[in-house]
Amino acid sequence: MTTNIILAGVGGQGILSIANVIGIAALENNLHLKQAEVHGMSQRGGDVQSNLRISDSPIASDLIPYGCADIIISLEPMEALRYLFYLRKTGWVVTNINPFVNIPNYPEMKDVMQELEKMDNLIAFDMDKMAKDLGSPRSSNMVLLGASAPFLGLPLGLIENGISKFFELKGEKIVDLNLKCFTAGYEEARNFLNNRSRS
Repeated sequence: MTTNIILAGVGGQGILSIANVIGIAALENNLHLKQAEVHGMSQRGGDVQSNLRISDSPIASDLIPYGCADIIISLEPMEALRYLFYLRKTGWVVTNINPFVNIPNYPEMKDVMQELEKMDNLIAFDMDKMAKDLGSPRSSNMVLLGASAPFLGLPLGLIENGISKFFELKGEKIVDLNLKCFTAGYEEARNFLNNRSRS
């Protein structure tokens, strides 16, 4: 079984950190992993996109074909829209709704949200606010990772272990803050899924 992940956002938001944590968790679960070259990292504020593929069998290509992504993980709402053509019909979009206005003709947020809300499988909330409320404004990427965790096919404990390993050199306090943000994002997604199953 293969999980195809599109990571999207803006340079400086921490998309690569998400990829690294998922990578640690996947390898510790004895899975195969391939990541395509990240685009847009040369410019802070430029768009960033990467393909990440996880499988229990060898992976031939690091590129995800159009219409075959299982999940789009995005720290920026317009960037989520930009890559919808990768998503399979049953795929999920998990995105922050707080815009990073990096271009002069950035569309109206109501128009962006209107397009996103057309998706059957969408989890979207203000992850920047959640991270700030938890005392770690720079950890919205870990909130996003938490909200994406139900769809990654990885044991929760291994993702948490990946966060601990990735941030361990920054000290225990930073590890704990990032784990707290991850858990909050995960609980938000689980609550959404539970409410959806009841309706």
